[in-house]
Amino acid sequence: MPLPDTEKARYHMIEQQVRPWQVSDSRVLELLASVKREDFVPIAYKSLAFADLEIALPGGQQMLSPKVQARLLQDARVQSTDKVLEIGTGSGYMTALLASMARHVLSLEIVPELVEMAQAHLQNARIHNAEVRLADGALGAAVDAPFDLIVLGGSVAEVPSSLLSQLRLKGRLVAIVGDEPIMHAQTITRMSDTHYQIDIKWDFTAPRLQNFLEPSHFKF
Repeated sequence: MPLPDTEKARYHMIEQQVRPWQVSDSRVLELLASVKREDFVPIAYKSLAFADLEIALPGGQQMLSPKVQARLLQDARVQSTDKVLEIGTGSGYMTALLASMARHVLSLEIVPELVEMAQAHLQNARIHNAEVRLADGALGAAVDAPFDLIVLGGSVAEVPSSLLSQLRLKGRLVAIVGDEPIMHAQTITRMSDTHYQIDIKWDFTAPRLQNFLEPSHFKF
């Protein structure tokens, strides 16, 4: 029996975009097949749900392409016991993927319309172990720390130490870090109270998260 058009598009997304981008974790691939990405895309862009591009969201935000979200999720190495902090909820799709693998996800979003959108999407998807909170993600959530995993849903010039301090020992932070034209996906692991191990994974230029400091490049 031939696949319905939506399922065919999902299959091609996984096989032609995600796998060739060195995503081989079977748990990630299975989630991409089961968590319905099209249900997390604004109605006006439903036809682009499986396209290899970023999708516009309210508040000037963007939903990252499927292959980038999948690669970040693979890098995160989510465990079933993980307490996760996500910064930049967007439409709630990455939140749903993380929550499907982790114990609990706290997701911070600065755009009120996106908070409402993501909450509705997660409720419709019957995801019950994720909380979406209206907050400035650049500050993190110190009162809820420590976290086993922190995932940034957009790029930053650098990861602030105040955010890294919210990681548990051996906890890790996944983010796209740097300035155009070259940014690097990084996994930063907390090795001790003051020491962090940085692993540079791959290159990609992603939209900025709001309110993170941009270091001055001015020189005397």
